[in-house]
Amino acid sequence: MQITRGYRTELDLNNKQITACKKHAGAARYAYNWGLKRKQEVYQATGRSISAMALHRELNQLKQAELPWMYEVSKAAPQEALRDLDQAMRNFFRRARLKKEGKWKGPPGYPTFKSKKKGLGSFRLTGAICVYERAIDLPRLGRLRLKECGYLPTSGVHILSATVCEEAERWYVSLQVQEEVPDPSPATGEPIGVDLGIKTLAQCSDGMAIENPKALRTELKRLHRRLSRKAKGSKNRTKARKKLARTYARIAHVRCDALHQATSHLTRARLSKEERTARYEEIASTLPEPKAKVKARKGRSPVRRVTEAPPLPEKVAKQVKQKQSKRLLRQAHAADAAMRPSVAVLEDLNVEGMKRNRKLALSISDVGLGEFRRQMTYKTAWQGASLLFADRWFPSTKMCSRCGAVKEDMDLSERIYVCENSACGLVIDRDVNAALNLAALAALATQADQPGPYRQFSGKGETPVEKGALADLSQDGSVKLPSAKQEPDTNYGLSIHG
Repeated sequence: MQITRGYRTELDLNNKQITACKKHAGAARYAYNWGLKRKQEVYQATGRSISAMALHRELNQLKQAELPWMYEVSKAAPQEALRDLDQAMRNFFRRARLKKEGKWKGPPGYPTFKSKKKGLGSFRLTGAICVYERAIDLPRLGRLRLKECGYLPTSGVHILSATVCEEAERWYVSLQVQEEVPDPSPATGEPIGVDLGIKTLAQCSDGMAIENPKALRTELKRLHRRLSRKAKGSKNRTKARKKLARTYARIAHVRCDALHQATSHLTRARLSKEERTARYEEIASTLPEPKAKVKARKGRSPVRRVTEAPPLPEKVAKQVKQKQSKRLLRQAHAADAAMRPSVAVLEDLNVEGMKRNRKLALSISDVGLGEFRRQMTYKTAWQGASLLFADRWFPSTKMCSRCGAVKEDMDLSERIYVCENSACGLVIDRDVNAALNLAALAALATQADQPGPYRQFSGKGETPVEKGALADLSQDGSVKLPSAKQEPDTNYGLSIHG
């Protein structure tokens, strides 16, 4: 199957290359702001919007007289910025239409002007992009060194674009590629339920608990206080601002790393250390020795001269082979189909509503529930599994996982669930009980064997799951579950109503 994915790594730039990247980012920012202003003027005058291609033609005419400095950067940087603006305007009008129909909550998100004070920003390049083991060739920027050797794919993929961005004085490049991967064999393991929380990032129905790194628990208050006490325009204020930016970048990286490790561990086969080592050695033994990538020479001859690729240095070849082996190890194999969960069930949480609790808003935002859901969406598809979302009103915490009795109320401070049914008397951890109830829903969905479709979820609230429904990513439609508020006496662990 063909997938579109991204590879992100850090660049190792010198001062001249940093200046060139800043020029490209500034050109992209200027083109975006200029295009937004032109769109507003045209819309007020004619009542219609102007396309990105028309804006690009106008910008090319301005280059000759008013904007000669734009010839110092690649034409792709302002062109892609105008395309992003076009997409932002389409998203705004689409959300405004949905809001008018009552199908969208929150602001429609009108595009705003970009400011250099909020960061240097980013720019996207297309065209002749060539990737090497230790470097990458970008239009107008030339060959840029990479800090990580062998991570970016050098062959076997179709490169769509390269995005360069700056974070806390560090520059990163993101490659968007299309690559062919083997069709994953359907997972046949036991379904799992995943209960997300603050104290524990993810509690699984099989007993596995993934700790929350709580990345925001740092010295942010002290750093903000130090910044506010520095005189504006002073060098000390610049130092304090850079230190605060580095801290925020580290927080984001810690959170992102924890979410990727958690979602990968939940969707992939859980191999032991010995099994993983044996499979890694088996994959490494089948790979050929990596060779240096040689760019074809340009000449007047219709047949280009292709030079034979020389072998890589021993240290570099070892690093490249390790990256290739790990990439193949992460793919779904038929031998471990029984070790991968066939179905994963998450709750359809109202994150914005949960953040209205001012005492927990910061901790809830620190977890990254939306990003966890987005990553589970595509990683389950890559591993041949299905992803279901339980109804927002499903009482996974209040319901007993043994007898199905539902409590009327359960305070957040009660960390141990005690069943009120005298015939049951189950005493269990609150999060484990919720995960078991979610796993029971997965078992019911697989046992029902309904040919009817499920509703697809694409993330970011654009295709919200309806009240009382489960969502499966492989099909379309909806499967109804009774709501806790509509039918309080229903045993939710027995049936799914279509």
